[in-house]
Amino acid sequence: MTSDLPEMRASDAERERIAERLREAVAEGRLDMEEFEERLDSAYKARTHGELEPLVRDLPAPGGPVGSRSQLAATDSAGGLATWSSRIGKPATSKGAFAFWGGFGRKGTWTIGRRFTAVVLQAGGEIDLRDANFEDREIVIRCVTIMGGIQITVPPDLDVNVKGFGFMGGFGETGSGDAQPSPGSPRVTITGFALMGGVGVERKLRKADKQRLKEARRRELE
Repeated sequence: MTSDLPEMRASDAERERIAERLREAVAEGRLDMEEFEERLDSAYKARTHGELEPLVRDLPAPGGPVGSRSQLAATDSAGGLATWSSRIGKPATSKGAFAFWGGFGRKGTWTIGRRFTAVVLQAGGEIDLRDANFEDREIVIRCVTIMGGIQITVPPDLDVNVKGFGFMGGFGETGSGDAQPSPGSPRVTITGFALMGGVGVERKLRKADKQRLKEARRRELE
């Protein structure tokens, strides 16, 4: 045990800092997705420093020895609480979308309104929140599909609640596993109705994380 006070209670900010180290590790190719998900789940359930430290003991930590208390205190301005705080409260760039015999897409860097309504009729739509900003901390996405589909992609640590209903179709989240929202995450409620169509919600790593993982693997092969 490298911490001087392994029984000290961990704060939400400390749990999130460890979670960010794990996200960096999977993006760099140091952890596979199965191990990453297991450690991330343990990080958010951890109550003490002694439970957190083993999760990153075998990972490098800038600015301090691996697995030490300094790792718990390390600040990553590009993730965690700082990331969510900087992405919430911006003016909405889109509050809705409609598609008929075609499609729509909302992805990349954009700001979703606190109330977003998406309607597709014999068409398709894509809503990607991985790099999005949020007008408010509470977001409601209403989806209506008739003989069409809407795909919603969210980062693994976003707080998402799916309440929609499908008739002769589907409305739900796939591949959620034991996903845990990170502290400071906005809360997104996805509701609506799918008739002879579907609304699917899927958790995926951010594009930047995927790129970092790809580059790390390429460097290993060189």
